[in-house]
Amino acid sequence: MADDESHAEEGDSRPDRDVTGADAETPAAPRADGGAVDDVALDPWGSSTVADYRKLFEEFGIEEFDDVLDSVSEPHYLMRRGVIFGHRDYRPVAEAMLNDEPFAALSGFMPTGDPHIGHKLVFDELIWHQQQGGDAYGLIADLEAHSARGIQWDDIDEHAESYLLSLLALGFDPEEGELYRQSENEELRNLAFELGSKANFSEFQAIYGFDGETSISHMQSVVTQMADILYPQLEEPKPTVIPVGPDQDPHVRFARDLSTRMRFFKVTEAYASFELDDAERELVAIAYEALADGTDDAETDIRCEEAAEWLEDEAPDSTALWDTVETLKAGGKEPLRPRVRFFDRNATEDAFEALIEAIDGEKRVYEGHIDTFDLDREAAEELAREIEVDNGGYGFIAPSSIYHRFMTGLTGGKMSSSEPASHISLLDDPADGYDKVKAATTGGRETAEKQRELGGEADECPVYELYAYLLTGDDDEFAAEVYEECVNGERLCGGCKEQAAQLMEEFLEEHQEKREEAKELLDDLDIQLESSRK
Repeated sequence: MADDESHAEEGDSRPDRDVTGADAETPAAPRADGGAVDDVALDPWGSSTVADYRKLFEEFGIEEFDDVLDSVSEPHYLMRRGVIFGHRDYRPVAEAMLNDEPFAALSGFMPTGDPHIGHKLVFDELIWHQQQGGDAYGLIADLEAHSARGIQWDDIDEHAESYLLSLLALGFDPEEGELYRQSENEELRNLAFELGSKANFSEFQAIYGFDGETSISHMQSVVTQMADILYPQLEEPKPTVIPVGPDQDPHVRFARDLSTRMRFFKVTEAYASFELDDAERELVAIAYEALADGTDDAETDIRCEEAAEWLEDEAPDSTALWDTVETLKAGGKEPLRPRVRFFDRNATEDAFEALIEAIDGEKRVYEGHIDTFDLDREAAEELAREIEVDNGGYGFIAPSSIYHRFMTGLTGGKMSSSEPASHISLLDDPADGYDKVKAATTGGRETAEKQRELGGEADECPVYELYAYLLTGDDDEFAAEVYEECVNGERLCGGCKEQAAQLMEEFLEEHQEKREEAKELLDDLDIQLESSRK
């Protein structure tokens, strides 16, 4: 596509297309690679930047979504096109969907301005999970907006209503899901208080860069967000996914840590009465398997000191090796025997006793843990959670997350709510939306002649992103056609932007009509639109 608007008239305007239906046998559209800027810096309240999304896999441990895509029976088009590019532990959610088991999806919206097309990605992801059978939760992060951004309550109320109207207009079913405001949800605030008992200031410093100038309310809002993420599991533990941009990953990691710390029991594999860390346990397992190979009575014949000698002779040199050898030698002639261990983390006395009673078969009870020899790890995890919930605990399953790419601003660079020309608000007059697309930067060549010769750079084009992320809907064939015609030089920027502008205008007209219809529905919902904190 040509970047110079003077060449726009040379493009051929495409006829209107129905972009609502997808042919299941058409190939997925080419991947969208927008939103790339100069570096990686994940700040939930600042200007997050990602130049190379692969760095998120390397530096933060985010997994590639392609690795789990085959486990999703009818993936959303954002998944198929690589807009959703990463995840943390999404497999339990995918398995629950496949097996028609309970799962949940939750996302929050900070009401600091009007909702725009970037927010629509999250709306769509939440609604899609609801349509797959999940319990869906949409929340207004008003406490965060007030404490972290200083937004006044009158403005928060106005923006909160606008977010809710767009969410409902796009298809969120409030009868099958739950909508709430942080400030009005007492259960949420109570959970936040409990989670706060497991967090400390040094973590806030390390994760968020908080210091002596950070307000207590801002820190409280973080714990409230942790409670939001775990809120869907208050009635029962279940896999829960949080659809977010990668800038919110620090929140997800912290919530996963807190969910583990709240558990009554830690379940691990063990080989002797003493505790081993993960690296030591891995080495002991190797030694045990090697010594047990071909032995009929390995449970009584393999001693700690024998495993230490084997590791000294056979294992590669490392710090973990010599720590393990020292630990095993201290165990002397104690037999090595595989077992599953329930380690008491936060259990009440009643819960600990109930677990002892519930374990069938051979077991050994110690002061702070219980060893069982007849349960595998998975069954032990299920039993520990059951006992915890029966005795007043939460039994949290660590929450999952999926991550979508940042949309590039229409003027190039980052899409920003503070720069109206860079984004399209869902409240924009449809004619203004048309004009913004027509004025957008493209990935085209300097002239129409070069465009035809070299093809456009669709992967660098904000307008192609509009097609891939929104305008082609579920129609992969249409998205692929736009991409191929661009990179092959058949499609010029004038016609391409004209078609995109028309589709954007139509989308905004339809969306705003549905927002009007949603007003009556919103009035009937059990959610407080005016804050009681004014």
